[in-house]
Amino acid sequence: QGSLQACCSLRELQVFSRAREVKVDPDKPLEGARLAALQARKTLLVPTPRLRTGLFNRIVPPPGATKEMLRRCATSQGVRDFSVPVGLDSKAQVDLVVVGSVAVSEKGWRIGKGEGYADMEYAMMVSMGAVQEDTPVVTIVHDCQVLDIAEELLGDHDLTVDYILTPTRTIQTHCKRPKPQGIMWHKASSVSSEMLGKIPILKTLRWREKQAGKDVTLQDEHPALANTSRAAIPDRKVMAANPQPWSDPVNPKSVNPKSEGSDTTTTVYVGNLPGSLRVSQLKSALRELQVLPAALKWQGAQHRAFLDYRDQGAAHRALSSLQGLSLGGNALRVELAKSHRDKG
Repeated sequence: QGSLQACCSLRELQVFSRAREVKVDPDKPLEGARLAALQARKTLLVPTPRLRTGLFNRIVPPPGATKEMLRRCATSQGVRDFSVPVGLDSKAQVDLVVVGSVAVSEKGWRIGKGEGYADMEYAMMVSMGAVQEDTPVVTIVHDCQVLDIAEELLGDHDLTVDYILTPTRTIQTHCKRPKPQGIMWHKASSVSSEMLGKIPILKTLRWREKQAGKDVTLQDEHPALANTSRAAIPDRKVMAANPQPWSDPVNPKSVNPKSEGSDTTTTVYVGNLPGSLRVSQLKSALRELQVLPAALKWQGAQHRAFLDYRDQGAAHRALSSLQGLSLGGNALRVELAKSHRDKG
């Protein structure tokens, strides 16, 4: 009840009235905020839980949706049933960000659950160009969650808030502390190799920023490897998980004999490869993203390749990691091979 009262205050904010595109966390207490955005006919973006399958989903209610249908769309089940994925290449322009908090101070300093997903989502939006320096951030909490927070508890990657909504108060923080200016790859508290392994789209973003010449060395990577192949450690981990050799990349008909005819093999189609691309460049990208397949069938003349994975989970991680990736100036077309789509 308290969260619903606080969410109702969102409608009274001018920053909400002016916003056309609103990002709201998927948490249950923010259901009222998602409903307010849908009822106001705003574009609603909701992060995928723990960023496992991508970055955002855009909630698209059915045409002529009733009030009851909009309420359903605002629930966690509705987010799954009425959403369209939004990738790194989207032209999203978020006008308002709504996040949950464990604790927040009247100065705008925020503490989350400790896993850093809200901070990460905001940093990724900065990298996408989806938010600007003046994009307002709102948090919705209970009155008892508004506390004094020591500034030394905050890091450069921590997200601050501009408005705090509680069941009884609306607080404008006038926070002067800068918000994250993108992903700080070198910060131990920002990104770890473990987090990189859990979030495929983060690996894709890291690959893009590396291609753009940015330093994407992680704090927990060995310093001696910083100026050599940063993929060396991930490669060993992946090869341990996929000990079978690759197919011959020269012969498009060659396959891994152990994967041929296997019912557990799932194939990913990669199309729109540029004519100048070499198989070694594709392999390098797959290694960097830690989605090395058990076998690769290269058909460069047809601008395509087929990646064989031994289980569906690995195949879907590859789909998520490669989605929106550009190689040689071409945005790759990535999907399950036709036989697997038909089975689905």
